[in-house]
Amino acid sequence: MKRRDALRNSAAVLGMLMAAGLLPQAAQAAYNKTAFDAKTVADVLKAMGAAAPAESKDVTLTAPDIAENGAVVPLGAATSLPNVKQMLVLVEKNPNTLVAAFTVNEALDANFLTRAKLGQSSDVYAVAITNDGKAFYAKKEVKVTLGGCGG
Repeated sequence: MKRRDALRNSAAVLGMLMAAGLLPQAAQAAYNKTAFDAKTVADVLKAMGAAAPAESKDVTLTAPDIAENGAVVPLGAATSLPNVKQMLVLVEKNPNTLVAAFTVNEALDANFLTRAKLGQSSDVYAVAITNDGKAFYAKKEVKVTLGGCGG
């Protein structure tokens, strides 16, 4: 069996267990379907239980100015804010705005890297949500080119 087949089968089994209600509540709580299905930044934050976001210099977003391959765009989100419970990576013009959600606690450094697919040029957000429901963000426009031949 190839690794890819094993991962695909594992995901299918996990999905069946979730549908049947056989996973512990803690495992199911980690996935917020409403937030991942949201189509706007405001809807994602509402689903996450956060207030309207405020721009903050304490939240940083690492993203390229121009992404030559929109299928694998490296993105990073970090914050130095205290009492952060979640870090989010959002892509405004993606069909589903929420790209990644990371749960943070005092034992973790709120500094995450991921890769995302961007179908078109878009504003990308790194959002930090604190324990009291406040949201702080950093934003950057990422231009996606076709074959790296212009922006």
